[in-house]
Amino acid sequence: VQLQASGGGLVQTGGSLRLSCAASARIFSSYAASWFRQAPGKEREFVAVITWDGSSTKYENSVRGRFTISRDNAKNTVYLQMNRLKPEDTAVYYCAAGTKGYLLSVDAQGYNYWGQGTEVTVSS
Repeated sequence: VQLQASGGGLVQTGGSLRLSCAASARIFSSYAASWFRQAPGKEREFVAVITWDGSSTKYENSVRGRFTISRDNAKNTVYLQMNRLKPEDTAVYYCAAGTKGYLLSVDAQGYNYWGQGTEVTVSS
């Protein structure tokens, strides 16, 4: 399964962006999907995850209430709507997919497939 992330860019503090992650295979619709991010000089960190059917989600504390993860299995795509962006949200954002469709893993090792990343820069 190949994942293609897009939608990053430069935005001012308080602005919004929507990231997309398109999968190459239909089987993606049975996988859990997540977003991680990596800021310059920092380790990759968990952002959000959604089960295969969209019934459950989990968020990192600093983004809860501002970010929303969703998916459209008919389009093999997962989204991350990011609102009220802050400079500390600046990072490269990666999407990932895990074959255990109900597992809401916050650990990068819980995912089998990764996209290439899309860069988000929030200016102050």
